[in-house]
Amino acid sequence: MKTRLFSLLAAALLCAGTAQARGEYAEIARLRSMNEGVRGIRSMADGEHYTTLEGNNIVRYGYAAAGRGQSMLPSPTANLVITDYTFSPDERQILIASGAKPIYRHSYTTSYYLARGGSLTPVLREAEAPRDASFSPDGKLIAYSDRNDLYVYDTAAGQTRRITDDGAWNAIINGTTDWVYEEEFGFTKAYAFSPDSRRIAYLRFDETEVPLMEMMRFDGKLYNEAYSFKYPKAGERNSTVEVWVCDLQTGAKERIDTGGETDQYIPRIGWTPDGRLYFFRLNRRQNTFEVILCEPHGAQRTIYDERSQQYVERVDDKTVTFVDNDRFLVRQESHTGYMHLYLYSIRKGFLAQVTKGPWEVTDLIGTDGKRVWYLSTETSPLRRNLYSVRLDGKDKRRLTNEEGFYTIAPSAGMKYYIATFSNAATPNRVEVCDGEGNPVRTLFESRALREQLAATQRPVKEFFTFVTERGDTLNAYLIKPRGFDPSQRYPVLLTQYSGPGSQSVRDRWSLDWEDALADKGYIVACTDGRGTGFRGEKFKKITYGRLGALEVEDQLSFARYLAAQPYADPARIGIYGWSYGGFMALSCALKGHGIFKMAIAVAPVTSWRYYDSIYTEIYNNLPQYNAAGYDDNSPINFARMLDDRRTQLLLIHGTADDNVHFQNTVEMTRALNRCGKQYDMMVYPDQNHSMQPNDTANVRQKMIEYTLGHL
Repeated sequence: MKTRLFSLLAAALLCAGTAQARGEYAEIARLRSMNEGVRGIRSMADGEHYTTLEGNNIVRYGYAAAGRGQSMLPSPTANLVITDYTFSPDERQILIASGAKPIYRHSYTTSYYLARGGSLTPVLREAEAPRDASFSPDGKLIAYSDRNDLYVYDTAAGQTRRITDDGAWNAIINGTTDWVYEEEFGFTKAYAFSPDSRRIAYLRFDETEVPLMEMMRFDGKLYNEAYSFKYPKAGERNSTVEVWVCDLQTGAKERIDTGGETDQYIPRIGWTPDGRLYFFRLNRRQNTFEVILCEPHGAQRTIYDERSQQYVERVDDKTVTFVDNDRFLVRQESHTGYMHLYLYSIRKGFLAQVTKGPWEVTDLIGTDGKRVWYLSTETSPLRRNLYSVRLDGKDKRRLTNEEGFYTIAPSAGMKYYIATFSNAATPNRVEVCDGEGNPVRTLFESRALREQLAATQRPVKEFFTFVTERGDTLNAYLIKPRGFDPSQRYPVLLTQYSGPGSQSVRDRWSLDWEDALADKGYIVACTDGRGTGFRGEKFKKITYGRLGALEVEDQLSFARYLAAQPYADPARIGIYGWSYGGFMALSCALKGHGIFKMAIAVAPVTSWRYYDSIYTEIYNNLPQYNAAGYDDNSPINFARMLDDRRTQLLLIHGTADDNVHFQNTVEMTRALNRCGKQYDMMVYPDQNHSMQPNDTANVRQKMIEYTLGHL
């Protein structure tokens, strides 16, 4: 359920889905496609050049000077469908992933090609289902996974060596992750070369005791088939995870001691710049996090630890960043209640708090060893701006000057960066800037889209705050229809997600199916209630242990607030949500006592007992210790409260949703049926949690038409 960066694979799949758009959503999809950006940015090692993906070509540009760009691939490349690519460290070779066969929502197998010396050659051809391939630091080897085992390919000799041989589906996984690590810890490549390329560390998952989930596949066949995979639900057995190191010269393998507790998480492994192995360790409750360093002689020591009464925010690749052989940066919130950067030493421990204040660092962009560049919410929780500061916390500089939302792609050594800026009124503008924030040149500015938006006077989000009956101040926005007349009353659709640490109200350009309603005379409204992110630890963690209690209160407060406004029709208020948002929309429909005329819940969680261990337990503890947190707010237990004479309910789900299983909707409908309730339902056969690969557009058009017909 965790939100993610928009990957190249996801972009390709989304384009495939939106190609089928029709009706009102077709116009939304067309406008979205006009928002310009740079795809597949990679900085070259010199920090002076970068590459991008343009169609099925990789093109090299200079940061400082405009030019046509240099193709990095021999032509023709018609057989390629580039999903991803990476350069070897000496940049004489390019490893290209072509095509994608999905495994789960984010993982896929692919075909690999090697571009070098003016030729393009398929590699890893003996592999049946290769994935997660990458170069060694010396560029001589390519490691990859195939059918749950780890392999190493010698690029010069063209030979493959098998590192593990016990991989088996639904049993043992080497070098890649199981389902729940992929979904919740956000990575699939579970191996790392040492800096000298002589060793490779990898994770070994034993999921033998993890309960089996069977998901029915139909696929247009005469006899449907069950797709079985290991999925640990809240409170159930997780994989046992081990850290192994293989000496690539001798072939010897060693299991690394990760402590006596096996019911824990190892969410990252890596090597320090001087070649010492480290790994992250997190307890099952996820409220104790440690970074363990392995010394060459076998000793281990904890170089960083963090503890929280509720939970430690989930770690990712930016949680710990090594500056050099001794110093490393940590991004954490437990010390001050806001997410900030801290400098540590392997030898000395804590050195300095690098950033401070009642705002949050949202991303660590890079460091040159003297300064660190980061994005933060210092001007507003709704916005992101780029700053740099010395590692001792002094000489802070704001490098971006507009009010809105920046994303940053840095060059090596932070000589330059590519900034993509937008705000609610302004689609993407992409610029090259130097490391001091000075604009160098503009790459794209979505001019055609800006002109169309201005010509059609498309409504823009209006941000505001409101105070609930309990006294909480919440951020919100409205999208008003064209020609808005404050003396008239308009139907209102609440759109929200509301999950822990999430954010829906932000000053960034976006367009989705809800915006089509503004063209039809509807107001679209959104608020981020308690438990959402970027307003400090206290605001976020207040929902701990009782998911769906305070969040529902806040959405109902928002609905009552809107109903009292002179421009809103109190008899025509609806609510929508997807995933956690679907859980919320459904809960609000059941507990709203008829305040909502319509509710749409897409892929909703209906009991947190059905959802995965990592996500659910970090926010709700284990069900063995907090049964009330799982049952007291389950929509299934409130089916009797649906006022189906006043609230039209639409449930939508894909049958191949490996994330929020179709089981959630099945059990919800069972409860509604037992209570004699009437509702509507839309089922998408063999579609996943995102309604891909085929129905991205169809589901959105369905929601538009349902809203127009019932609100």
